[in-house]
Parts: sequence; structure tokens; C-alpha cells
Amino acid sequence: MDWADRGLCRTQPDRMFVEGTAQNEAKAVCLDCPVRFECLAYALDHREEYGVWGAMTERERRALLRRRPTVRSWSEVFRAARTCEDAAQRFSAVWLDR
Repeated sequence: MDWADRGLCRTQPDRMFVEGTAQNEAKAVCLDCPVRFECLAYALDHREEYGVWGAMTERERRALLRRRPTVRSWSEVFRAARTCEDAAQRFSAVWLDR
């Protein structure tokens, strides 16, 4: 979990284990976090039951897991998505002069 040391919540992790409307504040911390998807993948892969991880509450994570029961590794899913996104950005930069 070397990514955890780069998380925006690292100095106040208890802030991510709240209930009710306070979860919206916790989720807002995640939106600009450089390790948001690593965090979310960890929580999904390890079936974390409590807290906000990667801008998703426990309820949101459970719903996602129910919708995608065949996913074995969320880390792999996010890594593949990032690779595709990076390739698309490189293509745009080279071929579309951006």
C-alpha cells in the first residue's frame, strides 16, 4: 500500500470514516487525490466494509460489486483503463496536434 502515503487523507485518516452527510465532505477530499483509483481498487479488492475510499462510500462500493460480480481484480481494471486513457492522450497529442 505504498500509494497510501501519497493520499490527500493521509494526515487525517479518521476523517474518512464518518457517517451521513459528513461522507460528502470525505468524498470531496478524494476528488483531487493523486491515488484515488488505487485507493478505490484496494477497497473493492479487499471488500472494505467501512469508510470512504476513492470517493465511494461503503454503500456505493457494495452496489458496484453487485453490478460487476465477475470482476476479480479492480486494480487490473483501473490499470487497464489508465493505459487506454494514456494512449488516447498520446494519440491526440501526436495526431491531432494538441
